[in-house]
Amino acid sequence: MLSKPEPIIEVKNVVKSFKIPLEGSNGLKQKVINVIKGRKGYREFTPLNDITFDVHKGDFFGIVGKNGSGKSTLLKTLAGIYEPVSGSVKIGGSLVPFIELGVGFNPELTGRENVYLNGALLGFSHKEIDAMYNAIVDFAELKDFMEERLKNYSSGMQVRLAFSIAIQAQGDILLLDEVLAVGDAAFQQKCFDYFAKLKRDKKTIVIVTHDMAAVKRFCNRAMLIKDGVIEKIGTPNEVADLYTEENIEAGKSAEKDEPEYKTNLKLTINKKRFENADIIRAKVQYDTIQDVPCYLNISIVRNGIVLADLNTREDSSLNPVIGTARLTFSQSLQKFNAGTYDLFISVHRLLDDHLLEHIPRAATFLIEGYDASRDSAVKLDDGWKIAS
Repeated sequence: MLSKPEPIIEVKNVVKSFKIPLEGSNGLKQKVINVIKGRKGYREFTPLNDITFDVHKGDFFGIVGKNGSGKSTLLKTLAGIYEPVSGSVKIGGSLVPFIELGVGFNPELTGRENVYLNGALLGFSHKEIDAMYNAIVDFAELKDFMEERLKNYSSGMQVRLAFSIAIQAQGDILLLDEVLAVGDAAFQQKCFDYFAKLKRDKKTIVIVTHDMAAVKRFCNRAMLIKDGVIEKIGTPNEVADLYTEENIEAGKSAEKDEPEYKTNLKLTINKKRFENADIIRAKVQYDTIQDVPCYLNISIVRNGIVLADLNTREDSSLNPVIGTARLTFSQSLQKFNAGTYDLFISVHRLLDDHLLEHIPRAATFLIEGYDASRDSAVKLDDGWKIAS
């Protein structure tokens, strides 16, 4: 009878909690009052509560759960970023965390300079980065942009560059937090091919994801975590199906409890056909709801990829609590290639980002004229401009 292999990751009875301050008590007087009245001045938040599981060498282990369930906290505990309050984590090999892609990127530096900066943070020498530089650029498909400052990259371009640097790191165990697919469809396929190779090479992978198709495609074992405790460990199909069922039921319950709002959301644009040098102007109007502060989001989308995106969440002057909001957005089309584009608009509740109303294709427009020297990605140095 074959003996069971030793686990390469051993997690036993792990508890992790944080103290969340409730109110300031900087003064001595306030501290004394808090002690007398028995006030702690904080509340305790426990995202992980008695977590126990093993990962064996060669496992592609998926961790799934709703936002706030404790998944990312668990991954950071495995990576050694967080220390557990109690319990133990044993790692039996070298570990590479893909948790915060692009940490350390400097928007004022060029793409090339950020490769060397980020590579150094990952532990590579200057000579090692020299040797892998061309492979990083080729994988990211950003050859024509490496001398541009990072602040002129779209968010998708930045993630592609960070991902391409991170995969150069070699280790026995890879920790992945929502990085199975980044960028457009072609780049996503490149990511899938890379992870399929890792699986063939029997690398040990622990991944946190909301993508149940990816769990079923890549993982050999999976775990569902809910409110900081393990609900199930089993096959990818079992865990993915349970997660999906619970989300469907939660969605039905939320629909029953959530009052229906109508914001009379409308959008008009200055014309339907543009040249590359033109500026598109979009006028949006929506009715606010008494005592429900909300904000607007507007996006330019092509083939399912968001190319330019803006919301009014942080500007209270643009988000009246009561009344009709009328906003005008403008966007230079100079960096866009020829083709058909859609405008998506939505209104969200400010308190918790709950979607109140959404129009997926509120308008469609065409850009004529084509410059083959331009990359199809958009550099957002001329992003949405907004005025009330």
